[in-house]
Amino acid sequence: QVQLIESGGGLVQAGGSLRLSCAASGRTGRRYNMGWFRQAPGKEREFVAATTWSGGSTYYKESVKGRFTITTDNAKNTVYLQMNSLKPDDTAVYYCAATLNTVALRSRVAYDYWGRGTQVTVSS
Repeated sequence: QVQLIESGGGLVQAGGSLRLSCAASGRTGRRYNMGWFRQAPGKEREFVAATTWSGGSTYYKESVKGRFTITTDNAKNTVYLQMNSLKPDDTAVYYCAATLNTVALRSRVAYDYWGRGTQVTVSS
């Protein structure tokens, strides 16, 4: 089992920045690929970004490309999501997820472990 705990959410004005963190504990000795998803009120959970364990490959939702950056620090068992130029449409609960799958990292069904989420609110 792997436990994931997100942090770093909050309230920010449009154009501002936040950095989300996701700390993993438990059976972290395996090479998990990591993803960030988000869910706005009344909407389905959607893919935001993903990275392979090594950080060698990263994937982004089209609307966040150039604004968000996913990175991983395996020594700390932590994955980050740096979010810049935030927009009100980015408002959502952000979830971290982990998987041993190597394909379909944009799909939520590929992930085995999920955190409880952290709220991000962007005011206009």
